[in-house]
Amino acid sequence: MPATQLEEYGRSRDWNVDLIPKFLMANGQLVKLLIHTGVTRYLEFKSVEGSYVYKGGKIYKVPADEKEALGSNLMGMFEKRRFRNFLVYVQEYSEKDPKTWKDVDANSMTTAQLYEKFGLDKDTADFQHETDIQL
Repeated sequence: MPATQLEEYGRSRDWNVDLIPKFLMANGQLVKLLIHTGVTRYLEFKSVEGSYVYKGGKIYKVPADEKEALGSNLMGMFEKRRFRNFLVYVQEYSEKDPKTWKDVDANSMTTAQLYEKFGLDKDTADFQHETDIQL
């Protein structure tokens, strides 16, 4: 990104671009392990105030709730609907309850095939992959 574009985002010490994000869930097992071992006295934790993606020469905020998602320009209206259907499916899926599988066999299907089944385009699949990494 050219230096002239960087200036519009404020002082460089006020923001950070991490090419390999290191997110820990606040109540996750890794955090519990770090606390138990006592290494937290050597670490600094900071709450993440937002996530952003660079797409098409612009920086976009990653939506954190349904309202932000509906107003986001990261996806078109039809793609948002397909993505919502995908997220509802994933939320309701239970490995122990075959009724929730519908016509998807998660044991033999790749993630790419699942994205294709729901009609998600490459940008949406990439976006989903990026959010999975954060979890």
